[in-house]
Amino acid sequence: MDDATKTELEAAAFRRLVSHFRERSDVQNIDLMNLSGFCRNCLSRWYQEAANEKGLDMDKLEAREIIYGMPFNEWKSLHQTEATKEQQEAFKKSH
Repeated sequence: MDDATKTELEAAAFRRLVSHFRERSDVQNIDLMNLSGFCRNCLSRWYQEAANEKGLDMDKLEAREIIYGMPFNEWKSLHQTEATKEQQEAFKKSH
C-alpha cells in the first residue's frame, strides 16, 4: 500500500470515528475515559496538536468544535450529565 492510500484510509477511519462519537452523544466522556483511556476531548487535543505541528493556529475550542460538531459549551448543555460517584471512582482507579 502506498503512503497516499494509507493516509486516505486513516482519514476515512478518523472521520467515521468522529461521526460515531457525534451520533452517540448518549455516551459520556467519563465512560469513554474509564473504558478506553481517551475521550472526545483527547481526540480534539490530538487534532489541535497535529494542526499546530503543521503551523496552523488552532486553539482548544476550535478543535473541540471540529470533533463535537458544535461549540463545546453547546454540546455540554445538550448532552453532558453529571458524573456519578461510581464513574468518578472508576476514573480515579484507572488514572
